Amino acid sequence: LPTDTLIPLKRKGDKALLRGNNPQGFSDTTSKYTKFVMTGRIAASGSIMSLIGGNDKNLTIKGEKCFYRLFIDCASLTQAPELPATQLNNSCYEEMFRGCTNLKQAPKLPAKTLAKNCYKGMFQECTSLTQAPELPATQLANCCYEGMFWECTSLTQAPQLLATTLTDECYAGMFNGCTSLTQAPELPAKTLAYGCYRFMFNRCKSLTQASKLPATTLADYCYHQMFSECTSLTKAPKLPAKTLAVGCYEEIFNGCTSLTQAPKLPAKTLAERCYEEMFRECTSLTQAPKLPAKTLTERCYKEMFRGCSNLTKAPELPTKTLAVKCYYDMFSGCTSLTQAPKLPATTLARACYNGMFRDCTSLTQAPELPTTTVEEDCYGWMFSGCTSMTKAPELPAKTLANGCYAGMFNGCSNLAYIDVKFTDWGTGTDSWLTGVAESGTFHCPAELSTDYGRSRIPENWEIRKWIHGTP
Repeated sequence: LPTDTLIPLKRKGDKALLRGNNPQGFSDTTSKYTKFVMTGRIAASGSIMSLIGGNDKNLTIKGEKCFYRLFIDCASLTQAPELPATQLNNSCYEEMFRGCTNLKQAPKLPAKTLAKNCYKGMFQECTSLTQAPELPATQLANCCYEGMFWECTSLTQAPQLLATTLTDECYAGMFNGCTSLTQAPELPAKTLAYGCYRFMFNRCKSLTQASKLPATTLADYCYHQMFSECTSLTKAPKLPAKTLAVGCYEEIFNGCTSLTQAPKLPAKTLAERCYEEMFRECTSLTQAPKLPAKTLTERCYKEMFRGCSNLTKAPELPTKTLAVKCYYDMFSGCTSLTQAPKLPATTLARACYNGMFRDCTSLTQAPELPTTTVEEDCYGWMFSGCTSMTKAPELPAKTLANGCYAGMFNGCSNLAYIDVKFTDWGTGTDSWLTGVAESGTFHCPAELSTDYGRSRIPENWEIRKWIHGTP
């Protein structure tokens, strides 16, 4: 049939029988593909293989993207055809039924060896689908299940996932947005692959039980946002790995507002971004886990507890050598935090403490900051919005770096005392004391020029100068 052929089915029970010889399928690229357009209510039946080989006994899909988007957005489709193929090809079923909002049951998928992208987005946005098909495959391929049931909001149960050897992004986003899913399947693999579980249960707001995560060998971004915004999840799985990978736990529990206890984090060898935003907005979390690592990496703890508004105590942070953005916004928005951890580090890095205690409105005392050598943006916005703080920590650095104190005490409305040792303003103090108390005391060396303004000394503050260590 030529493209855009209209096949009217005028009466209930009317049928259209289709058969073809299209061994490579119907699609060449993601922008050039063939699809059905339907109105009314239509049930498909028989083997889909009769459309490509003229023989519904054929079980091999030869062409890549063979059935790519064939029924996309067919809201009229109430029943899917049979998909008997056991030998698949890359992207063969990719987004095949995406947006089929009246499809309630998925066809059987008997293949045990998968191909790249084969089921990617296959049932995405099938909002009436209540049950997933069995998935017997044990040999996976890159992105094979990626987004397969994305936003299937009526899906209540996940299928068993039998594979023990994973591939890059194999399960990425598989159940993302499945808001009726209450329990996650077992995940037996002990060695992970790049991004294998990323976004897997993201936004599964009814999920009350997480999968066990027994893996001890991780991979970059393997758990990235795995349970992000699972607002009914109260308990986190154990995380036994002792050596981490880039972004491995990034945002894994971000937005899990019912999570009351964090898992133990035994790892002593970190990687870049490994814990970034791990517990962000976990508003029921009251206690942080211990962090035993002594060597930090770039962004390792960035925003780790940001918005944990019921966190009352911070973990110990004994490390003396820091990394770029390692503590960036780590406790930002922790409005119940009353005591800061000790910060003994003497070797800083760019933006290492930037925003660390931003908007910690219950924090009354700042930790000591012993180092005399600062780095670019190292303390930027560190205590911004700490409205209960009345006294700044001593700032012993004699030479400033670009932005090192920028916004450091911005919005600390009760701050009335600060003691500095630098002798030249440079470019390190932009907006650093904006919004502090209307009156206060500013201690500084005699050599420092007494400039007033948003990036210098607050108006109406008393200035006390030190001469060779004597006030």
